[in-house]
Formats: sequence, structure tokens, C-alpha cells
Amino acid sequence: MNSTLMLRRFCCCNATVTSSSAVSSQKKPLVSATVLDSLFNASSKPDFTFEVAAIVTQPPARRGRGKKLMPSPVAQHALDRGFPSDLIFTPERAGEEAFLYSLKALQPDLCVTAAYGNILPTKFLNIPPMGTVNIHPSLLPLYRGAAPVQRALQDGVKETGVSLAFTIRALDAGPIIARKTLEVDDHIKAPELLDLLFSEGTKLLIHELPSLFDGAAKEKAEPQDDSKATLAPKITPEESWLCFDEEASVLHNKVRAFAGWPGTRAKVIVIGTKNDQDILDLKVITTRVSSHRNHVTEEDEITFANGALVFPCARSSGLEVLEVQPPGKKVMPAAAFWNGLRGQKLKIVKMERVLPAAMSTL
Repeated sequence: MNSTLMLRRFCCCNATVTSSSAVSSQKKPLVSATVLDSLFNASSKPDFTFEVAAIVTQPPARRGRGKKLMPSPVAQHALDRGFPSDLIFTPERAGEEAFLYSLKALQPDLCVTAAYGNILPTKFLNIPPMGTVNIHPSLLPLYRGAAPVQRALQDGVKETGVSLAFTIRALDAGPIIARKTLEVDDHIKAPELLDLLFSEGTKLLIHELPSLFDGAAKEKAEPQDDSKATLAPKITPEESWLCFDEEASVLHNKVRAFAGWPGTRAKVIVIGTKNDQDILDLKVITTRVSSHRNHVTEEDEITFANGALVFPCARSSGLEVLEVQPPGKKVMPAAAFWNGLRGQKLKIVKMERVLPAAMSTL
């Protein structure tokens, strides 16, 4: 089962709210896979009748220089909070019989998932009588799929949001329980927007828990209009290259969308004082769209102005790059990189445009 980097802060992957008559505290146990801290804190309040009963996350993996086998960030955070290790499940797949047997033994009332990229098997969905609920960071049915926040930013949307929806055997297509709409700042990047949306999504979940437990949520949930559905396909590393035959606004949105992973890169030619040339793969970290027009330069020359590297783009637009990361070095301001060139010139290397899977109607 997957636990993505964007969710480390929330310590989540898959969650299940459960209830059992054997629980002496008279609270409904919650097999948690969403924002653990929020759920732990909420469950400790006297007016909430659930508890975190188990956590499902990705299996341990080898990390660090010594390649030591380490728990996932989700599991480690739970352990740090004193959560019992035998209630942290790490199946390779959600359909594993041993995992499903253990889950069923907890007698879950409700399962909750967040950022889970695969379709859950019917055997899993049949276990909780109140269903499985997903926190999805888009205004469903828009941006169903693996990268809703990234694709929304790439499209330059001015508004997005988070949806709380029941999970069915179709990708992000279940009935909607609640939504929260948010305006999108022109400079916010994917990791920050993900944090914000999952924070709002967790608030929605906690607010709706009473209706989920008593069944009212199922009655009020609204079916999605599949005719309006769009797909947010998985991002590939090949898409990280910037192609400057596109307009600056398109490239700026891509930099924001791909921040964190896989990032964005540009190939530039460094021309020495003796006209010697070297090609450099430059990671582009932070950008803005230039307010000036007519960025037509001789042979695609990159200039420096107002603390930024200015890349000429299509339709005489300019992309101002404020932060970069040269190979083998840390992220630095554009001014520091420019000063380090010591009079050498920069030019754009022409790249072919890499198109993602089409944002299509399902």
C-alpha cells in the first residue's frame, strides 16, 4: 500500500474507522490512514466516540547510506507517538488474505483513505458496514486520478478544493459527502497546496464523522456527474524538462505543479570567454512570469534582470527564474548562480516538448 511524501506531515496512507463491542472504553476504534495527528487529537476529546485502532501504511524500505530497513514515515510517526506496533499493518497489496483477515477481526465500521493510488478490491470494501471514505484533493469529479493537485496547478486553475467521497470500485467516482472550495494563489507550489487541501479535508472528515457513523452521510451523499469528470494522470520524470517554445505562464505553472517531485529542469549552454561551450542540466526551483514584453534575444540568450535569470519564451514572453540548483550543489538564488558564471553567457538548449497523458473526459 502506498504512503506518499506529500502526506508525511499528516502521517497517513489508509485508514479505517472501526467499532467493536469488546472495546472497554466504549469508543469506536478507528483504523487510521488519514492525518494521524488530527485524528489522534480528535479522538482524545470527550465528545468524540472513536479511537485510532490500527494504521495501514507501506512496507518497510531500505533507506540511507547504510540501506538499513526502516519503517515508512507514517509508521515511524505512529511509533513515536506510542502507537502499538502490532496495530500497524504494512501489506504489499490491499487484497492480501492475511491482511484482510486481520482487518476484518477489528470489526471496522468505517475505512478512510487518503492519497491511495490504487483501486481497492471488493473484499476490502465489503468489510466496513459504513463504507470506505476517501479524502481527495480536488473538486470531484474534476481531476480524478493520481496527481490531482499537480495537474490542477499545471492547468493554471484559479480555484480548487477537497472532496470527501465514498469509495467504490471505480477511480475516485463515489458519491460526494462534502466539499471545500479554495482559491489558488498564482505562486503556491504543489507541496504547500497539498498540505492545505489535506488539512481542510481532515477538518471535513472530523466534522462528518457523526453522520458517517449514524448512516446519515450515505443518505445525503450526491452521485458524481461522470460526464464532467476529468483525469489527472500520474506524473513521469520525463515531463520535468521545460520546453521554451511554450509561453512563460505555462512554464511557471509547470514549475509550481512539479515542485517537490519530479521538479523541473532546463538544459542550458554555458559559453566561456574563449567561446568554449558546456551543456548544464539546471534544476528550476522558483519562477515568476515577467511583467515585461518582447523578450526576443539573439540566439535564445538568457539574461539577468531584477534578481532573476530571464528565459525567453513563446509569444515574446519571459520566464523569470528566481532560484536554481546546479548539479551537485544546493538550491541557490539566481543572483548567486549568475555571479558564479563570471562573465560567461547562457543560452537555451532547444528541447522537444514532452506531453503528459491527455487531461481527458472519462
